[in-house]
Amino acid sequence: MPVFSVTEVTTRIQELLDGDPVLGALWVRGEISNLSIPVSGHIYFTLKDQTAQLRAVMFRSRAQGLVFQPANGLTVLIRGRVSVYERDGKVQLYVYEMEADGTGEQDLLLRELRARLEREGLFDPSRKRVLPRFPRRVGAATSLEGAAIRDIVEIARRNWPLAEMVIAPCAVQGAGAPAQIAAALERLNGFGDVDVIIVGRGGGSFEELNAFNTETVVRGIFGSRVPVVSAVGHERDVTLSDMAADARAATPSAAAALVLPNQGEIADRIEHLNERLRSALMGRLNLLRFRLQRVTENRVFTQPLESILGRASQNLDNFAARLEHALRDRLKRAEQNLAVLNARICVLSPMDTLSRGYSICRRPATGELITDAARVTPGEDVEVLLNRGRLYCRVEKSV
Repeated sequence: MPVFSVTEVTTRIQELLDGDPVLGALWVRGEISNLSIPVSGHIYFTLKDQTAQLRAVMFRSRAQGLVFQPANGLTVLIRGRVSVYERDGKVQLYVYEMEADGTGEQDLLLRELRARLEREGLFDPSRKRVLPRFPRRVGAATSLEGAAIRDIVEIARRNWPLAEMVIAPCAVQGAGAPAQIAAALERLNGFGDVDVIIVGRGGGSFEELNAFNTETVVRGIFGSRVPVVSAVGHERDVTLSDMAADARAATPSAAAALVLPNQGEIADRIEHLNERLRSALMGRLNLLRFRLQRVTENRVFTQPLESILGRASQNLDNFAARLEHALRDRLKRAEQNLAVLNARICVLSPMDTLSRGYSICRRPATGELITDAARVTPGEDVEVLLNRGRLYCRVEKSV
């Protein structure tokens, strides 16, 4: 039996496919998925129906004639040929023409589910919670066999080794994946002290992400009592899980970086704050030193006795001058008052009256003033006071 090389086998397959009259020129209806349009301008995608899928490529020279924009979920009619791509040994459809034929059935079902869950409020942005700044325990609902969990653990150890990782293994694709993912979320919620949960996988085709577009997983995320980050790993398409989660990351690595702080950045931040604090304290210290210098240069400190006693002596001199002035004013007012009183006394003095030619008559024995002649009897002795001297007289007759 002859032994063939791989090239010979693929060449034989290619010859068989190219020689088939049906596969050499045919029309195919299917739904676009896994669409990719790189900078080269070629279009790569998967053409699928409910039970099978076929890789397809439309080269740039043909794609330039398209009158619509291809998109995932779009049902198209394609004219082309089936052949083998020798390098990968894969059968694929080489597209010559492509026409839009409406929206695919799976895409319609997905849109209907999205609309129904949206009406129920499962995607409401107002219910999304803020992720903890420094989580102590992080949960991960993903497969143990994929690269996602390794990426998450690696980022956690590198960025924030203080956090504890709690892993709830589950299938992330296949018929049983939705129920397992929802159960893993519930286990993490019941574990206790889990601060945030990452759910997802490390990328894949649109079909491989179907579990994260199911109502079971969406309700599992919505019902989580702990904030959830969806990391399905498919940048182009947003899954329903992404919409229901509190936050979305493009990959599991990005999710870990989003959830966990970076110890290097935190250290830099602390150093920056420490430098600001040191600068502020030094500024305050320099200001206090300046104020202290100003105070110590004051004469109170440089010449304390002169400053203190000199001021007190000056105050005493001022007080003495004020006191002397006040006493002089008081004495002058007293002299003025005395002069006024003296003038009044002089006016009322009997001696002043006698100097004007008047006299005073009184009984010598008692000093009683005699102002009425009827009160004196003839032969009675009286004393007459003059301005100068006095007379002792005997009354001969009273009228």
